[in-house]
Amino acid sequence: MDQTSAFLPGPRLHIAGAASGPLAGLTFAAKDLFDVAGHPTGGGNPDWPRVHPVPTRHAWAVQTLLDAGATLVGKTVTDEVSLGILGENAFDGTPVNPAAPGRVPGGSSSGSASAVAAGLCDTALGTDTGGSVRVPASFCGLFGIRPTPGRVPVTGMAAQAPSSDTTGWFARDGATFAKVSAIMLGEAIPDALPTRLLRATDAFGFADPAVAAALAPMVARLERLISAAQDEIMAPPGLSVWARAQRTLQPVEAWETFRPWVETHNPRFAFNVARGLVTAAATPAADCEWAELMRQEARGRLAYLLPSGTILCLPTTPFPAPKVGLPLPVLDPIRARIACLCGQGGLAGHPQVSLPGGLVDGLPVGLSIIGARGADAALVAVARALG
Repeated sequence: MDQTSAFLPGPRLHIAGAASGPLAGLTFAAKDLFDVAGHPTGGGNPDWPRVHPVPTRHAWAVQTLLDAGATLVGKTVTDEVSLGILGENAFDGTPVNPAAPGRVPGGSSSGSASAVAAGLCDTALGTDTGGSVRVPASFCGLFGIRPTPGRVPVTGMAAQAPSSDTTGWFARDGATFAKVSAIMLGEAIPDALPTRLLRATDAFGFADPAVAAALAPMVARLERLISAAQDEIMAPPGLSVWARAQRTLQPVEAWETFRPWVETHNPRFAFNVARGLVTAAATPAADCEWAELMRQEARGRLAYLLPSGTILCLPTTPFPAPKVGLPLPVLDPIRARIACLCGQGGLAGHPQVSLPGGLVDGLPVGLSIIGARGADAALVAVARALG
């Protein structure tokens, strides 16, 4: 029985994978933004499936895992139409964080992270636009990946902000993470590791001191694996400036994605989700123009810092998982701080893997590694070596 509320209510899906394959014997779950043939895609909102047809084909990611031999064991709860970062859904509830009871699991891939952390499946599909795999990976003590945009097809995955949307996945251990990643990326994970490590001093300085201290042993392990290490500033304009740019572009794109549905069907939303869409709809064009320029700066900066063979490490989140049920005035600055460490994902478009990094008062926090665009498999190789 699911004690985590990670899966959608009602009868559990079960679709057997191919009889043989590299993932035979493994189980997986899919966030309720991925199409499963014959079953509605709910998107975390009761009005979404009412006006969207039941899919007749599996999403690319679902079909790929099934073809590799993995068995689908259910669909998981998501923040409303992926517009959230903490994992609390006013309609479907908040999945339990097995690694930090009484704390949020992180969103919007909340149910997928909860199911993997609880051992209810071996891996699970999530999506990451502004941090929705990386944050729950950090809060739940998991391996999680945000691939290079365009590296993994998003066919059959409900869109939010297409220029930032990616398909990601979770695992509890490095070996499983590497096996799943090889299938999803379509290439073998190399034995050779990167040869240069950068430590993002601005990101470590921005995180809570206890987080930086908890991650220090993992950083030291990275330094022993990789032959050269040095400190660097990731975002010279400021982490908050990069975050502001991403928090301008992403909501405006999301508004354009959902606008026809909202204007035609007037769906129900939790207040915070509705507020975000209304704010995005009123964003001045000049703000978007500035944010696009900042995106170009961020891409240039990370391209400079991360040639082939170089990776950069930073805290995935600035703190462990917050408590469940905090009021909006408390949550707003929490979300803003998270964005300061996650904004570079959608802004610059480099692959990022979050590793189980350490514990703060018994609560997990993740350490992220970022590589050159297209160097997804190299990051997975590091995760396997550490895992």
